[in-house]
Amino acid sequence: MALLPILEFPDPRLRTKAAPVEPAWLAEAATQRLLDDMFETMYAAPGIGLAASQVDVHKRFMVIDVSEEKNRPLVFVNPVITARSGEQVFQEGCLSVPGIFADVARAEKIAVTALDRHGAAFALEVDGLLAVCIQHEMDHLDGKLFVDYLSPLKRELVRKKLLKQRKQSAAA
Repeated sequence: MALLPILEFPDPRLRTKAAPVEPAWLAEAATQRLLDDMFETMYAAPGIGLAASQVDVHKRFMVIDVSEEKNRPLVFVNPVITARSGEQVFQEGCLSVPGIFADVARAEKIAVTALDRHGAAFALEVDGLLAVCIQHEMDHLDGKLFVDYLSPLKRELVRKKLLKQRKQSAAA
């Protein structure tokens, strides 16, 4: 397995809308390695979700594990939210927007359908952190970032802060 580079805001590739995955693609050994590499990258970051778009693979799939023990890995291929209800505000962060956190309002409960890593269809009804994470990662697949929920002024401040962090890292 290998750690993959994670694209960071404001990289324009993060704005790419991901293409649906052909189920036959999941049977390829390289695809399964990519999924394993995405989990390794997510756990090392550390994070609880990673969309393919964040590692510059513009296909509709994502990996998630919100468990404390990091032992419940979930793969969502071609996910679709089929129902939403309620609203919750969660303080979100993002591996593509490191060190930045902001309150984002999302549906409290969702129903989602997807394929697993082997192409088997499944459906889930979830709430809480898993619901937030699924919605957050699905936004990535649509070329949207959690900073898009912020005001234009706050989004610009985030962009400037990240550029400053990168310059300081490069100088160190």
